[in-house]
Amino acid sequence: MSYKKLAFDILKVHEGYSRTVYECSQNVKTVGYGRNLESKGLTIKEAEYLLRNDITEADTWCHEHLSYFDQLSTIRKTILIDMYVNLGASRLLTFKRMHTALEQGDFAEASLEMLDSKWATQVGTRAVTLSNLMKEERI
Repeated sequence: MSYKKLAFDILKVHEGYSRTVYECSQNVKTVGYGRNLESKGLTIKEAEYLLRNDITEADTWCHEHLSYFDQLSTIRKTILIDMYVNLGASRLLTFKRMHTALEQGDFAEASLEMLDSKWATQVGTRAVTLSNLMKEERI
């Protein structure tokens, strides 16, 4: 066994795994197997890896839970994936009138419903951009 594999196995035992951020014994925000988020953080490659995983999760969820998803254009699928990554499944489902409009192919109404939300006030121009893309279907 290589020393790197041995170190990997031992560190997993010593550090323990946490899927969520916690404060270690030194009051440092930590995640995973002892990753110090305050001084080390994430590299761009690590962050992009996580984002790709989040997009895959969002795509799978949308295919499984939104009956109309397969009928949408690339841009409109992208909007829903963006919203899922930002909001999570349970909050995305609260956009009931938007989903009804999307089921009916009424993209202008769907875009208005996106803006008629607490989310829109929280994310500002992001919501306006996504709403416009939903309506106009062009970047």
